Amino acid sequence: MNLYGSIATTTTVTPTDSRLLRNFGHKPSRPSLIVYKSMATRRSSTTGASPLLRINSNFSALEARVSLVFALATQTFSLSQRLLMELASETAKYVFPSRRFESRTLEEALMSVPDIETLNFKVLSRNDQYEIREVESYFIAETTMPGKSGFDLNGASKSFNVLAEYLFGKNTKEEKMEMTTPVFTSKSQSEGEKMDMTTPVITKKQAAGQDKWKMSFVMPSKYGSNLPLPKDPSVRIKEVPKKIVAVIAFSGFVSDEEVERRESTLRESLKKDTEYRVKNGASAEVAQYNPPFTLPFTRRNEVALEVERIQE
Repeated sequence: MNLYGSIATTTTVTPTDSRLLRNFGHKPSRPSLIVYKSMATRRSSTTGASPLLRINSNFSALEARVSLVFALATQTFSLSQRLLMELASETAKYVFPSRRFESRTLEEALMSVPDIETLNFKVLSRNDQYEIREVESYFIAETTMPGKSGFDLNGASKSFNVLAEYLFGKNTKEEKMEMTTPVFTSKSQSEGEKMDMTTPVITKKQAAGQDKWKMSFVMPSKYGSNLPLPKDPSVRIKEVPKKIVAVIAFSGFVSDEEVERRESTLRESLKKDTEYRVKNGASAEVAQYNPPFTLPFTRRNEVALEVERIQE
């Protein structure tokens, strides 16, 4: 019985029937039998209605299943290829990093940074200890870090995740933005002080009497001031104006002791500079350019102090 309740019948295929079937693309594999759609179909065919249609329900169902499985497998394979290509492309940015910085020492020669967007700056001068940069303005997303240290693993991880969530879709436009470098960490400044940040994550020291540190991501430059607003109220968007900074670079992992040592060295070196001096009230900020899995001796970290030209 067919789908509509009619009784299917069979008949012997005549030469005329065979020619008719071939006209419609059918080549009967069983010349003795042909299945009619129904009694109603047979009756209509005798009155000049539509030609006979061959049906083999068992074969059609199997064929449909095989076709569906094949189509799904093909689609999955194609999607997997695209995902693998995207993953490989992103991984290559970190596995085969670019070298944007001129090396002054062997330590710096071994450093590398990922091949992703970073701050736009111009080197004004350099010596064996530090370099002076003019950094163009940029936007950051920042959050206050828990704890009294900018380099506590637990606090740093929490702050990084808060900023990463904003960057990857937890915003009013639910838009995923590209990661940049470095990440900045710095101690909280008094209200009204301008923070300078770029491609790394920057850690900045806070004014006397304050305990909080801030972590910030540099925002992709293509957005300018049209950045989506964060859904998390602990994330703030700020513009960092153009500035001049003195930078000292070092490899390895960052700690409070190492930052204090590098800052002290930088301040002492700048006392001998005849063209630039540390800006009054400037505090150190730390930029980290590499993901956690980077080997210590290839990591690039920087301690920076804002400076100004010495008036003649």
